[in-house]
Amino acid sequence: MKLKKRDYLVRPIDKYTARIMVEKWHYSGGASKTGVYTHGLFLKEKSFFDEHCLGVAWWLPPIPPAAKSAYPEGNWKKVLALTRLVINPDVPKNGASFLLGNSIKLINKNEWHCLITFADTYKNHTGAIYRATNWEYLGKGKPTPVFVNAKGKIMGKKRGGKNLTTKEMRDMGFNLIGYYPKHKFKMIINKYPSNAF
Repeated sequence: MKLKKRDYLVRPIDKYTARIMVEKWHYSGGASKTGVYTHGLFLKEKSFFDEHCLGVAWWLPPIPPAAKSAYPEGNWKKVLALTRLVINPDVPKNGASFLLGNSIKLINKNEWHCLITFADTYKNHTGAIYRATNWEYLGKGKPTPVFVNAKGKIMGKKRGGKNLTTKEMRDMGFNLIGYYPKHKFKMIINKYPSNAF
């Protein structure tokens, strides 16, 4: 069954609601404490209350090296990353592309010129949703460590402005399971910015 676009909408939601969705349905089990945009997918008839959220797109600025490598032709400070995309499994199969497309429409194109996102090879993800929604494939990045705790939650070594050591990660209950690259994708959303720099 396909999602009927007329029955759904995408709107901003608070980070608390977005985090609940991510913790419940995303394989990582968690998300950043910050975000520029958190957008939710709703049935129109149940769109007033955040607790009826069916999916989340979570956006925040990437680390400078990722932004610079993905957007060398522009101002890397105008790059925004999709860090979490999650859908309730009961949503029809094209729900993710509907959420993603409508979330992008809500992003301020004067403020942000380029979007990037990644697909984890650790989870055998290929980025099919990004390929299907016309993102540009940039290839695989270099392998990075993947740390997982006993509950299956994934956490990176970077916490705020600090990179934790492997020992610090272990002390927090996260074990290194290997090094995996990620598929990288980008989308230019403002090809002719008036405030590029």
